[in-house]
Amino acid sequence: MSDLVQLQAVLNARPSSVPSEAPGRRGCPLSDLRDRLRRAGLRPTRQRLSLGWLLFGRGDRHLTAEMLYDEAMRAKVPVSLATVYNTLHQFTEAGLLRQLALDGSKAYFDTNPSEHHHFFLEEEGEVMDMPECGISVESLPNAPEGMEIAGVEVIVRLRRRGASGRA
Repeated sequence: MSDLVQLQAVLNARPSSVPSEAPGRRGCPLSDLRDRLRRAGLRPTRQRLSLGWLLFGRGDRHLTAEMLYDEAMRAKVPVSLATVYNTLHQFTEAGLLRQLALDGSKAYFDTNPSEHHHFFLEEEGEVMDMPECGISVESLPNAPEGMEIAGVEVIVRLRRRGASGRA
């Protein structure tokens, strides 16, 4: 079944009639998407289901709101860019996504919310998971009064040699 047909099944079906998963796909099966949203404390609206399928139906990945909006338009999902932003932030607050602070102009979202580190390919604007390699961050400053350190994120920025103007 094509992505669009699967997505339309999500939007039109009762929970018991949603297909179990898309053939050849990794990630969140359609039958689990409603439950996943409910467990996160979110009502499974049509727009959340549509955007959730686009986000989680392809396994772990990194994308911006604009990238998700473009995918939604290609899949003929009627959402505005503002709805995409709102949904991404709701999913992040519910713990379904992780927002990455990579550059000041764009927010990237990771469908794998577990703690892990990233490479950022500057020229391409692409984010990649860093292989587990036992990175150790030592000598962290003390947190301000009344605060605690929630986590440490390492982002290694990459560019092709010679791209910075140096030979």
